[in-house]
Amino acid sequence: MQVVQLAHGSGGIQTQEFIEKVFEKYLGEFFISKREDAGVFMANGKFASSTDTYVVNPLFFSGGDIGKLSICGSSNDVLMMGAIPRYITIGFIIEEGLEVEVLECVLESMRSEIKKTQLKVLSADTKVVEKGSVDKLFINTTAIGEVIEDISIQNLQEGDVIILSGSIGAHGGVIFCARNEVNLNSSLKSDCKQLYSMFAKVFSNHGLIHTMRDATRGGIASVLNEWCESCDMDILIDEESIPVSSEVQGICEILGLEPYVLANEGTCILAVAKKDAIRVLELLHMHEDGKEACIIGEICKKSSSNARVILKNAWGGMRFLDHPQGELLPRIC
Repeated sequence: MQVVQLAHGSGGIQTQEFIEKVFEKYLGEFFISKREDAGVFMANGKFASSTDTYVVNPLFFSGGDIGKLSICGSSNDVLMMGAIPRYITIGFIIEEGLEVEVLECVLESMRSEIKKTQLKVLSADTKVVEKGSVDKLFINTTAIGEVIEDISIQNLQEGDVIILSGSIGAHGGVIFCARNEVNLNSSLKSDCKQLYSMFAKVFSNHGLIHTMRDATRGGIASVLNEWCESCDMDILIDEESIPVSSEVQGICEILGLEPYVLANEGTCILAVAKKDAIRVLELLHMHEDGKEACIIGEICKKSSSNARVILKNAWGGMRFLDHPQGELLPRIC
């Protein structure tokens, strides 16, 4: 009998197959949006909605906690569809015995994040379950945003330039160290943050972005492979142009992994027309969070029967960057 495995929640190829073969089998006909971070609907205007459940372990980590993560994650998901985050619903599943002080620290963190983008809490729910039913605290959030830009994976085109909004792998690296009590004696923090303020100026110059995606579980490797499959074209990436901190690189050497598969919670990838790439970079660089934004590649005709992500190194050598395989690090978000 087949059972659910941790790898089914990794964000890699197993997650994609799990969704397609199990969830879409029963619910696929009802989805209004597939392979997007949020669904778009009309209601006296155009809106995007996205729901996510946060089970990160540990609850608190360098640069954030489960409360901050839950607000940032859903806020960013509707942003990826060209929407200004407006409303959020929150559901708490609390394990019996959780210290009230811990819960209050999480709530204060959520309050601080909600204020940053003037989100309004539409509704909330709390459930307390017997000890051992969950691990301390799980949070579900659903964000609703007002769509002001036409952004979709369907907009990908040959010749589009790929832009990365910042350095990669920080969140995944921080969680690994916190969970395994690895003391790096460094200032590395999770990149967990809301991205709307960084993109406000980009959105005000309408039509610059074709599509965008925050590189959470599975990292940029997962996003780029999904884009390849969707547009049936290769994506050529300049490996040297991808910003990776020395701390993250060191963690990758410990893990035996590449930074491209590590989770991010405040870094996203954009596809824009080549003529607009420099303008988008200029607008991103105006914001403190966008100082590291850079061009890392482009979409081009596929070189074989299957569309692939191709990494080119400093010496001109090329190799494939495949979908992440297996469960890299469970309960990352």
